[in-house]
Amino acid sequence: MRLALVSLLAYCLAAVSQSSTVDQYVSTESPIAKAGVLANIGPSGAKSSGAKAGVVIASPSSVNPPYLFTWTRDSSLVFKAIIDQYTRGADDSLRGTIDDFVAAETIQQQVSNPSGTVSSGGLGEPKFNIDLTAFTGAWGRPQRDGPALRSTALITYANWLVANGNTTYVTSKLWPVIKLDLDYVSANWNQTGFDLWEEVNSSSFFTTAVQHRALREGAALATKIGQTSVVSGYATQASNVLCFLQSYWNPSAGFITANTGGGRSGKDANTALASIHTFDPAAGCDAATFQPCSDKALSSLKVYVDSFRSIYTINSGIASNAAVATGRYPEDSYQGGNPWYLTTSAVAEQLYDALIVWNKQGSLDVTSISLAFFQQFSPSVTAGTYASTTSTFTTLTGAVKTFADEFLAVNAKFTPSNGGLAEQYSRSNGSPLSAVDLTWSYAAALTAFDARAGVTPASWGAAGLIVPSTCSTSTSSGGGPSSGSTVAVTFNVVATTTFGENIFLTGSVDALQNWSPDNALALSAADYPTWSITVNVPANTNIEYKYIRKFNGAITWESDPNNSFTSPASGSATLNDNWR
Repeated sequence: MRLALVSLLAYCLAAVSQSSTVDQYVSTESPIAKAGVLANIGPSGAKSSGAKAGVVIASPSSVNPPYLFTWTRDSSLVFKAIIDQYTRGADDSLRGTIDDFVAAETIQQQVSNPSGTVSSGGLGEPKFNIDLTAFTGAWGRPQRDGPALRSTALITYANWLVANGNTTYVTSKLWPVIKLDLDYVSANWNQTGFDLWEEVNSSSFFTTAVQHRALREGAALATKIGQTSVVSGYATQASNVLCFLQSYWNPSAGFITANTGGGRSGKDANTALASIHTFDPAAGCDAATFQPCSDKALSSLKVYVDSFRSIYTINSGIASNAAVATGRYPEDSYQGGNPWYLTTSAVAEQLYDALIVWNKQGSLDVTSISLAFFQQFSPSVTAGTYASTTSTFTTLTGAVKTFADEFLAVNAKFTPSNGGLAEQYSRSNGSPLSAVDLTWSYAAALTAFDARAGVTPASWGAAGLIVPSTCSTSTSSGGGPSSGSTVAVTFNVVATTTFGENIFLTGSVDALQNWSPDNALALSAADYPTWSITVNVPANTNIEYKYIRKFNGAITWESDPNNSFTSPASGSATLNDNWR
């Protein structure tokens, strides 16, 4: 008994020391991170020279790696954090910066680019030059999370404006931008695209999750401002997306599979990032939307974190239930495959979000799915519901708080003395690597710090949702009636290429971009020399198609005749071709 008490006392003292360390880190890093974000926003940010007003540069790094561009995803996540600060009254000075962002995105939506025009797929273009001209180099495109994330940021701003009597600005300035994005999401959510790391061309959990959120809150905003013609269409597609979202769960392995393609394990920061960016405190620990405290999200988080314990030198010797540095996914080789500040912050933020809900509802559920997660902290705990008045609740929430703080402490350990946050830090010695002053790293620190302080975002409508018993992949445009049924067809083509050359697909139906070489669909080279893409095409339809090569702006078509097939009436199909 005496030994047990001594051990408990030692644990408590360590937890207090850990908390003090993180308190200091949050205190010193918060203003640095805030300044880091603002320095990377044009036109007057200290490190954003050349950027138009409201444009977020990913990083001032112009070479190795060249990040002096603006990504729709990064910009939208950064401005969601800025808008949250403004709308809760934390910083009234941000209003002008937010309005600059609105103006910049209004322009950017209309810029024709390699993914198309505003009406033919261009909203899926992932990045632009910082003067808001199109980036025309080879890239992993389209990426379909950007429109959803941008609409979520602007809807948050719109809801605050409506609540404060400025509906006119919402309907005249914000709604046209939001509607374009939501129409794109509604029409394209069932199409494949590149994941948030721009590497895997398939369906992706992060993309699907943020698309679902955008459609839900978009329908609610439309109702609020009288744009009722789109509500039914958005709501229908939101239910379809929610149904599809369930398919990413891997019940036998206990984690959310990040992508439907790519040939990797599927363990990926993608899933933790999705959980924190679709956090709705009103939804409790809902598993259908994979809320941060849901049993599936917690189980998945453990599997993800554990995948990094043995692969980074800086994680060696750390206890199996203590925090470690985490990266994008364990198989990563980009820049050597290292921990990222933003992914390690995301783990902490998910845990803090979970604590917010448990403390709010006054109880905590341990299920057979989340049992392994909780047994990290209390090996004898069993499945059940533990009220806040129980010692088990106190033990578990205290341990989770310490665990969350440990992840921030890991980042603190490898943050240089000036507080600058790069993209990555070395897996071997923790020194900062890759792009310097990554805007997303700074924003991720700020949102994790807010979650630690108990700051809760506004609800977006995740509470009480029912997953349809049958999933539909039919989509609609402009919130209107659904089109006919579709089937998933995988196109595989064996093609050898030179470095920088990519293979695309186009064909005779809308889903294949109607023979447009400019808007052709990019195939993934994950299984090179086989290039692949899965597309939902009209069912029971005769379809013609061809593959094309793009290299340094030149386009080379396959030789005649056109490939052709009749899509099945239901189910799926796979086509295996060789370049000719």
